[in-house]
Amino acid sequence: MDKRLNKKIKCSSESNIFYKAVWRWHFYAGLLVTPFLWILAITGMAMMFLGYINGRDGERITVHVPAQAVTKSLLEQSNIVLDSHPGSSLLEWIKAPENNRVNVFRIKEKSGQQLMIAINPYTGNIESDWLRRQGWYDLADNIHSDLLLGKSGDIILEISAGFGIVLLISGLYLLWPRNRNIRLSLIPNLSLKGHEFWKELHATLGVYLWAFFLLFLLSGMSWTGIWGGKIVQAWSTFPAQKWDKIPLSNKTHASLNYSSSEGMPWAIEQTLLPASGSKEGTTGTLKGENVTIDSIERLAQRIGFDGRYRISFPKGEQGVWTINQDTMNADSSNPFVDKTVHVDRYTGRVLAKVSFDDYSIAGKVMAVSIPLHMGLVTVWNLIINTIICLGIMILSMTGVIMWWKRRPSNSGFRLCAPSAPTRLPHWKNAMLVMLAVSLLFPLVGVTLVAILLLDTLLLSRVLILKRFFS
Repeated sequence: MDKRLNKKIKCSSESNIFYKAVWRWHFYAGLLVTPFLWILAITGMAMMFLGYINGRDGERITVHVPAQAVTKSLLEQSNIVLDSHPGSSLLEWIKAPENNRVNVFRIKEKSGQQLMIAINPYTGNIESDWLRRQGWYDLADNIHSDLLLGKSGDIILEISAGFGIVLLISGLYLLWPRNRNIRLSLIPNLSLKGHEFWKELHATLGVYLWAFFLLFLLSGMSWTGIWGGKIVQAWSTFPAQKWDKIPLSNKTHASLNYSSSEGMPWAIEQTLLPASGSKEGTTGTLKGENVTIDSIERLAQRIGFDGRYRISFPKGEQGVWTINQDTMNADSSNPFVDKTVHVDRYTGRVLAKVSFDDYSIAGKVMAVSIPLHMGLVTVWNLIINTIICLGIMILSMTGVIMWWKRRPSNSGFRLCAPSAPTRLPHWKNAMLVMLAVSLLFPLVGVTLVAILLLDTLLLSRVLILKRFFS
């Protein structure tokens, strides 16, 4: 009897030590992640509402539809746009989503800057023009993407998102209802006071937000430079080899993007573009038609494009016409109808077509999750994402409040992190989890090792640092 009791007490003691160790890592992860979570949540909500209210590419600009509605040809409209900005070149045409909306052309000036030109398709009048990537939406997008710091900002956010996953793993362990009814974890006890109230609220919010938070982090990390671009996307991109006998250029689909990460579908960004100039391909524009923006637009309608879609103009001698409809660009609200078609600039023949069904499993997951992440799939998606963003901000805030209330009144400038245990039972299990996370997210692994060494060699040994963190 005594042996069983001693064993039970030992297991309980070891479990408590391991709990404190996990709590310490949860604390450090929260310390690193919280400021960036607020930045991402605020800029994410700003982008969703700015896009919904004002549109991103002029799609909200309306025009009067004449009684005898006859639109000017796209060739005429494009010439008007070029005449308004001498020396510029055409990059993209965005079809009006409805009859009473403008067509939008994207052009590139001699200086290299890109402009968006909204034109009335009935009168040919230019309704508006603006610098690409210069609006409030774009400012929020730039902060959300790289903190306005370029590649270094992208790395910082990738590390932060990875530590957000560490936060979720450790948080799941901490809030797991060991000796508590699961139902009680879903309903906070609001009668509690002080630190216990905030702890209860924090745990309950964590239960409801855990899965959504994880999906947000993973889908957001798909755009990062290391984990997204070098690992997941590189191994999941559509293989150009499926375009049998079609000559390929040395440019990827990413070259058609109007910024570093927007325009082309995620699943084909790293796929090489077909090249114009051969006799390959299938029937495209009608026999005898000149290959112009008008004949390409008529082809698009014949092969199933409707509503809002985009046509990219050929770049260079081997460039192709590219017809694209992508939910990520707010062209539609149904990612399962996403498709991209390439047409030879000389012959008008269809060189290649990629639809949702052609994507890899990862490509299909991203084609669905990215529009959901951006709040583009119905107004309910926008509302739910807003609730999740606000929930994540409140969750972070309750964590900060808990830390502040736990600090002793005479702690001064001390950080008061949870103390590090002198020994760590079950350390092999913890190492396996951290090894898995490090292999999946290399930047997180490097940062984990750096923090572990810092904690072991400096924070726990240098008196000044030890006093500050303890």
